[in-house]
Amino acid sequence: MLFWLIFGVVIAFFSLVFIGLILYGAQDSYWTLFQNSEFRFALEFTLKTTCIATAVAVGTAMPCGYILARYVFPGKVILDTLLDLPLILPPLVSGMALLILFGPILGRNLAKIGINIVFSAWGVIIAQWFVAFPFAVRTFKEGFEAIDLRYEKIARTLGCTPAEVFKRVTLPMARRGIGAGVAMTWARTLGEFGATAMLAGVTRMKTETLSAAIFLNMSIGEIRFALAIAIVLFLTAMLVLTAFKILTRQEKR
Repeated sequence: MLFWLIFGVVIAFFSLVFIGLILYGAQDSYWTLFQNSEFRFALEFTLKTTCIATAVAVGTAMPCGYILARYVFPGKVILDTLLDLPLILPPLVSGMALLILFGPILGRNLAKIGINIVFSAWGVIIAQWFVAFPFAVRTFKEGFEAIDLRYEKIARTLGCTPAEVFKRVTLPMARRGIGAGVAMTWARTLGEFGATAMLAGVTRMKTETLSAAIFLNMSIGEIRFALAIAIVLFLTAMLVLTAFKILTRQEKR
């Protein structure tokens, strides 16, 4: 009985938090939101950077997740922990580390070949990738671990190469887990702000993501506009998280 009471109180609190966010926002702000050039820029910029960052995260996390799931090697625990660090570190710390890497350490050499990371769109993408990468690795690793090794061994005995086994056996069997990982990775890049602000800055109509737009408009008192953007992000997060829950539930079955 006590557990149910605590459960009900927590659910009520969370519901009030998000219902209040939606109800407090002015209806007219929603209708004018898509007519605002700043919002359109932030939306387009966010979609571009998050899709690129997610694609890179998936492409790099899949082999890393497979190696961590299938192989035992010296230092595995340390390397696994290293890849998990962005999950625990405050985003500002991650952003500061990236800023130092692409500033004093690599900045000059990259600038000589025309590559500028700091305070640029590339900085946004790198920051989004860095904080979202661990989500992809964890999800992919769990998906690969759920596959019985016997299926892969049988495919090898039938003459398949390791690449063919991965393509024809492993990937199809882990598809729902991979789909869930992609969804959560994209959602994490969508909400990223701290590391992005440190590495790429928060410049209106240049490195302005939707999260940055909320910060910029709140700082100048445009609360209604910021609320409208926040609600767009909230609804998007709800859809992505629901899709993630459905995919992971199907994977367990």
